[in-house]
Amino acid sequence: MKVIYNARIYTLDKNKPSASCIVIDHGKIIAIGNEDILSEFEGRAKKEDMGGKIILPGLTDAHVHLKYYSLSLQKIDCETPTKEECLQRVKERAQKTKPGEWILGHGWNQNVWNGWPSSEELNVIAPNNPVYLTAKSLHAGWANTSALKLANITDTTPDPKDGKIQRDAHGRATGILLETAMQLLSDAVPNISINETADAIEKAQPILWKMGLTGVHDFDRRDYFMALQSLHAQGKLKLRITKNIPVELVNQANELGLRTGFGDDFLRIGSVKAFMDGALGPHTAAMFQSYEDEAENRGILNMDGEQLFEYARKAADVGLGMTVHAIGDKANHEVLNAYEQLRTYEKENHLPHLRHRIEHVQVIHPQDAPRLAQLDIIASMQPIHATSDMLMADQFWGEERSRLAYAWRAQLNHGARLALGSDAPVESPNPFLGIHAAVTRRRADGTPDTQGWRPEQKLTMQEAIEGFTLGSAYAGYSENRMGQLTENYLADLIVLEKDPFTCDPNELLKMQSYATMVNGEWVWHE
Repeated sequence: MKVIYNARIYTLDKNKPSASCIVIDHGKIIAIGNEDILSEFEGRAKKEDMGGKIILPGLTDAHVHLKYYSLSLQKIDCETPTKEECLQRVKERAQKTKPGEWILGHGWNQNVWNGWPSSEELNVIAPNNPVYLTAKSLHAGWANTSALKLANITDTTPDPKDGKIQRDAHGRATGILLETAMQLLSDAVPNISINETADAIEKAQPILWKMGLTGVHDFDRRDYFMALQSLHAQGKLKLRITKNIPVELVNQANELGLRTGFGDDFLRIGSVKAFMDGALGPHTAAMFQSYEDEAENRGILNMDGEQLFEYARKAADVGLGMTVHAIGDKANHEVLNAYEQLRTYEKENHLPHLRHRIEHVQVIHPQDAPRLAQLDIIASMQPIHATSDMLMADQFWGEERSRLAYAWRAQLNHGARLALGSDAPVESPNPFLGIHAAVTRRRADGTPDTQGWRPEQKLTMQEAIEGFTLGSAYAGYSENRMGQLTENYLADLIVLEKDPFTCDPNELLKMQSYATMVNGEWVWHE
């Protein structure tokens, strides 16, 4: 048993919003209040003086690709202001890599570079190695000729369904792969073993604890799930993981009778994840109207609402929730149509009213904006996307459509529940960067101005922190034991040296956890 005292505790419990002392035993909070409760536990517990530091509930990122993030820590960082700088990093890695070995990287953005790169540029600097670099959005890939050959991608390879092999004016493959075409290349990259994946995740955990994260909702696949189970069996998993499963496995899940919530407090099943469209950067987000700079392009719609409903029905039959990636206004419209059918189906068949989600909700038609609240659909959004993408949104969607882009305030005002995250490794999983974006709508350099981009969509500090605590707990069916600091809840908390509620918002950009506790155990300390 331990007693933490002399702290400024924000509990996020509406019945007792603040405290200075918290008592923990066997991974749970057994008492919380002010110093007057100390005498009750005198001589029975180890006392820890926090010296007036701030304590918050542990933060949970509601949208992470943990396998990709963990492995990205080993890859070349391609998020550079210029293409030339990225190429230099690839060249340096090639000089240290044996001939024939793969060179992998992540993070480039053709919009920052003012144009798509090509395979030829990689061929020059890495002639003896296959090279494959995923874009920041994770919806595009850049490969050299050696990698394309190993994947059997030629100029005449047909585009896969919902994907595109980019070709030049002469019909030659440029090395750029969009959406499902990326899988053609990924299949050629040597598999990483379950043990290697588990090792990468274990090494990533301290980085996430230092950022203030005690849990994540994950969207990666089978081998990653197996790695998590391996870590958990060894007692090495010390992040709370809500594990979503891919839609292509919905039939197997239905046959097994798998349902949302199966598992324990460290690893449990979440929802069935489907993709309705692509992303803004590569112009594959499905839109009602064409992109401002491509008159004939309205993105890629992977399926319509009817098709999605058929998947969702099979999930609902066994108690599995749905969570659907939707970026463009057309994609969000189709998802909402499917969810409207699904709510009727649940009611008619006396099924549970499940906590379905839309991931991203990046741009939505004004007529669809209230529908998430009306249908009781969780808006799982990533504030840091707004400040990263704001210039692209105005440029590619136009200022009128982007008025309801990354519009978390609009969703909250309509009555929808928010669960906030990062989409790491698309963005940094640091929740304080996301909170800064939510409350300022500005980039780290202070742009666009003192008011921020679309300032009417800002959140308060309380609302932003609740999105990473109460909101993510609700979305993970864990609101009765996570997301706040109160009696009988799990002892997951973070200690901060500065108060996010009173400090200059720019200080959030450098904020990190002084100490992080998971299940009553200090897992990180400055």
